[in-house]
Amino acid sequence: MSEIRLYHNPSCSKSRGALELLKEKGVAVEVVEYLDSPPGRAELEEILALLPDPASALVRHDKHFESLGLDPEAYTSAEEVVALLLEHPRLLQRPIALGEDRALIGRPSERVLELVE
Repeated sequence: MSEIRLYHNPSCSKSRGALELLKEKGVAVEVVEYLDSPPGRAELEEILALLPDPASALVRHDKHFESLGLDPEAYTSAEEVVALLLEHPRLLQRPIALGEDRALIGRPSERVLELVE
């Protein structure tokens, strides 16, 4: 089994739960604390290419999103999402687990286990 890259925010319970589940299964995990080391354009494009969900699923529509006065309808294409996340990495959905050929948003946390089953 290959390593899973986990885009992680240690203050997020879903993210902590996903990391714990992967470790319990004995999975090698490369933890990327994306607020400290935001993904660049190539990483975001890779995630979007492997994500079965629409590009817009990669964006958190939380209070921070609202405080920036953003319109969810303006961020639906991969290009729009990448541009937004490069400018505002805090809006990246979390956790994101990246395997060899697939990426998943870990909501609920147990969803990351689909990459190792």
